[in-house]
Amino acid sequence: MKKELFTNRLHLRKMKVSDSPALFNIWSDPDVTKFMNISRFTNESQAKEMIELLDELSQTGKAIRYSMIDLKTNEIIGTCGFNYIDSENARVEIGYDIAKSKWGMGYAPEGIRALINLAFENLQLNRVEAKVEAGNVNSIHVLQKLNFTFEGTLRQYEKSKGNFVDINIYSLLKTDLVYT
Repeated sequence: MKKELFTNRLHLRKMKVSDSPALFNIWSDPDVTKFMNISRFTNESQAKEMIELLDELSQTGKAIRYSMIDLKTNEIIGTCGFNYIDSENARVEIGYDIAKSKWGMGYAPEGIRALINLAFENLQLNRVEAKVEAGNVNSIHVLQKLNFTFEGTLRQYEKSKGNFVDINIYSLLKTDLVYT
């Protein structure tokens, strides 16, 4: 698995424990974590623990998470990656979060495009999917912009912050892409 990816504006590299101060700032924002399956962080040690957990999953080939770094400022502005890698069925589930101050600037689609290229061109996977809370209109807009297909809603599929929530499933197949 590639530990680094580059886009026009972003350097995506595998998370490191030294990223914990910057990621704590992002994950402590209630607006950022509103639709994540975590409560907002209240202590930097929580960010460190999350990075360590994600690193363990990466070492076993089950997931990988990248810190998204703005190439101009060298600032960590979010994360993205594969929440789950299913090699047997040639599919991955993506996840992403962006600092609120960077919302609406196109960073999420740019980072996800790099993940899509990694999945289809390097890993030879067939399917990239995303599970999104039905009320997360910003994330849904990102997926629509990237031509993901809405497959349906899983009713009360996950428990989030004490409540059962509906989850929308979106997918992009390798055959959906038109290379020009």
